[in-house]
Amino acid sequence: MSRILIIFLITFVFGCTGKKESSPDPQIIVDKSIGASGGDLYRSSDISFTFREREYRRYRKAGKRVLLRRTETDTARIEDLLSGSSFERRIDGEIQNLPDSTRLNLAESVNSVHYFAYLPKGLNDAAVNKTYLGLEKLGDADYHKVQVTFDQEGGGTDFEDVFVYWFNTQTFHPDYLAYEYHTNGGGKRFREAFNARRVGGIRFVDYRNYKYSGPLPVSELDSLFVRDELEFLSLIELEEIKVTQGNYN
Repeated sequence: MSRILIIFLITFVFGCTGKKESSPDPQIIVDKSIGASGGDLYRSSDISFTFREREYRRYRKAGKRVLLRRTETDTARIEDLLSGSSFERRIDGEIQNLPDSTRLNLAESVNSVHYFAYLPKGLNDAAVNKTYLGLEKLGDADYHKVQVTFDQEGGGTDFEDVFVYWFNTQTFHPDYLAYEYHTNGGGKRFREAFNARRVGGIRFVDYRNYKYSGPLPVSELDSLFVRDELEFLSLIELEEIKVTQGNYN
């Protein structure tokens, strides 16, 4: 047997038996992202901000997390308070008796604003499932693409929603995200983060919000974004952000 043939056979055998390189662990990516964005400060801080002329606050009362939205009108002060699965609306301090459907819709709207404001903090919630989709390039940077889905138990009424996050491979910041939701008629959105800043050690961003109505899954909306084929919808901007150190565990 010739030397060339022996070398070929050795190379072939080792090539067939060698281990295939595994994909990055999405859990590690998310852990690094949370650490780079605020880490333990998310748990030890009370946070408030203004969004579209409404005040939002996240704090702890009697050992429970409370998400507040306060709306001031010419005639009344309206407070929506969500704590776990419990929701109540108060108008000038008086608790309102609401139909279940109204209560559910209001609770979802309060939770949604708070959820996006503190990303990536919520990506380690118990009902979250993470899947690594691959490495992508957006602009001049490389990104880990990670899909997030939710268990029905503990995933809320919108557990069927699908999210995709693009984490910068150097900073681990989620500079882009896309999601498909099914409430209120459903839809697909793509968001580009901008105006990153730190308040009290926690990283906050604003978003350019884009809309897509076609058949592509949200995991492929980045390809439309780079070709400028998404419809601009709105700006998501947080104002008057305040972070106070407390005992938020």
